Amino acid sequence: MNPSKVLIIDFGSQYTQLIARRIREFGVFSEIVPCIANPSEVSLQGVEAIVLSGGPASVLDDAAPAFDFAWFENPLPKLGICYGMQLVAKQYGGTVESGTSREYGHAELELSKPNQLFDGHMAGAKFKVWMSHGDHIATLPQGFELLASSEGAPISAMGDPERKVYGLQFHPEVVHTEAGKELLSNFLFKVCNFTADWKPKSFIEESLENIRSQVGDSDHVICGLSGGVDSAVAAVLVHRAIGKRLHCILVDNGLMRYQEAEQIEKRLGKEGYGLDLTVVNAQDQFLDQLEGVTDPEQKRKIIGRVFIEVFEKEAKRFENATHLVQGTLYPDVIESISAFGPSTTIKSHHNVGGLPEKMNLKLLEPFRLLFKDEVRRIGRELGMPEEVIQRQPFPGPGLAVRIVGPITREGLEILRQADHIFKEEIVRAELYQEIWQSFAVLLPIRSVGVMGDGRTYEETIVLRAVYSDDGMTADWAYLPHNLLKRVSNRIINNVKGVNRVVLDISSKPPATIEWE
Repeated sequence: MNPSKVLIIDFGSQYTQLIARRIREFGVFSEIVPCIANPSEVSLQGVEAIVLSGGPASVLDDAAPAFDFAWFENPLPKLGICYGMQLVAKQYGGTVESGTSREYGHAELELSKPNQLFDGHMAGAKFKVWMSHGDHIATLPQGFELLASSEGAPISAMGDPERKVYGLQFHPEVVHTEAGKELLSNFLFKVCNFTADWKPKSFIEESLENIRSQVGDSDHVICGLSGGVDSAVAAVLVHRAIGKRLHCILVDNGLMRYQEAEQIEKRLGKEGYGLDLTVVNAQDQFLDQLEGVTDPEQKRKIIGRVFIEVFEKEAKRFENATHLVQGTLYPDVIESISAFGPSTTIKSHHNVGGLPEKMNLKLLEPFRLLFKDEVRRIGRELGMPEEVIQRQPFPGPGLAVRIVGPITREGLEILRQADHIFKEEIVRAELYQEIWQSFAVLLPIRSVGVMGDGRTYEETIVLRAVYSDDGMTADWAYLPHNLLKRVSNRIINNVKGVNRVVLDISSKPPATIEWE
C-alpha cells in the first residue's frame, strides 16, 4: 500500500517538521524535501498536494535559498506558508516589499470573505494567529483573492480557488494560531480531497512485506538494542516479520540508568517479548577509555568508537547476518539536510554509527520516515507494553552527558541513585507520561552542608524536567512543591555523597535539554 501524501518543500523554517507532524495527525502522509531539490528527480508517486514552508530568508534577497520554479508548473494544489506565501506571490505576478510593516508573535487576523480554506466562518471573523515576517505582500497576484488581513500584513491570506493555490502569511501549524489545525484540515480534505489513509495498522502490514522482501529466506538480521522506544519497536516489528532470524545485542556500557540492562532483558528477552537478546557487559572497557575525559564531544567520540569495537566483535558470531536494524527516525534523516544544502553539523555519536560499512551489512530502517510519536503508535498496534513505548528519550551517550566533567564509577553510582529516586517520584505523581524528559544531573561542584553535628563538603544534584512535543523546543516543567520536597529529602537522606539538590528552570532555547 502506498498512501497518498503531501510533499513539503523546506526553506529552512524551524517549524517545517511541525508542518509534517500536523498533516500526519490528520491521517495524511507527508514527506519533506529541501528546496534545492530538483523537481525532475523527486518522485511524485502518490503526491496530491505541495506545501511550501516558511524560512528565515527574504524572497527579495540575492542570498535567498536556491529553488527551481519548475515546481510551480505542476498543477497539484499548493499551500505557501510565510516565506512560501511570498514565493507564491512573486511567482504568480504579485509584489513583495520589505519595510516597516513587520509582525513577530501574536497578531489578530480578520477574515475578508467566506472561502473554502476558512470554511464555516463569515467575513469579519477574527482569529489570534502567530506571525513571523519582515517582508509583506503589497499587491495580489493575478487571479488571487484576498482572504484575510492583519494590522501589519494587509494581505495575510490569499487564494486562487480555480488553480487551488493558497497562501498564509502566518503559521497554522503552531499551537499559538487559533483555528490553525482547522485551516490545515480544510486544505487537505476540502481543497485537495485527501482520504485519511495513513494509519499504524496499514504501515505495519506494508513494513512486514518490505522487510520480508529485503531479507532473504535464509538471511539473518542483527539489531543493536538500546532499550529505547525506537530500537525496541523496530526490533519487535522485524521479529514479527522474520522470527528467530533476528538477533539483538545490548551493549551495557556502564552509562545506563539504574538496573536498566536487567529491565530491558526481562521485558524484551526470551522471558519477556521473546527476542533473541544477548547482553554484553562492556562497562570496564568504556569507563577505562573515558577516565579523565571532560570534553562532551570527546566523550561522545570515545563512546561511539568503543561501541563499534564491542558490537562488531559480538556480531561476528552470526555468520549468516546480512542486515542491521536501526531505529532511525525522520528527524535523524532530515537533520543533515537544510534548505541551503548538506548541513555542516552532524551528530558525532550514533549508537551504531559506522557499523554497516565495517561489517558489510545492509541497513533496515523501518522508521526512517516516522516521528517518535508515530513509532509509539506503531508499538501500541504491535501490542507492546506502555512501560516500553512510553519510555522517555535517553541520550545515546547515556549518563556520560549527565555528569558534567570527568566520569567516575563513584559519580555514576551517585547519579543512578538520584535519577532513580526522581523517576520514582515522577511516576508516583502520575507525571511521567505528561513530561517529555525528567532526569538528574551531577555537577562537578561541591558545597558545604551540615548533617547531624558535622559539616559536610559534598556533591550537587540538578533536577531537570521539561515539556516538549519533539525535543526541538522545550519549556521547563512546573513540578508541585510537595513532589520537589520529597525528591530532595530522599536524595539527600539516601544517596551517600550528596548534600544539595537544585532545580533547572531553563527553557530550550536558549538552554538545551541535556547539560552536555
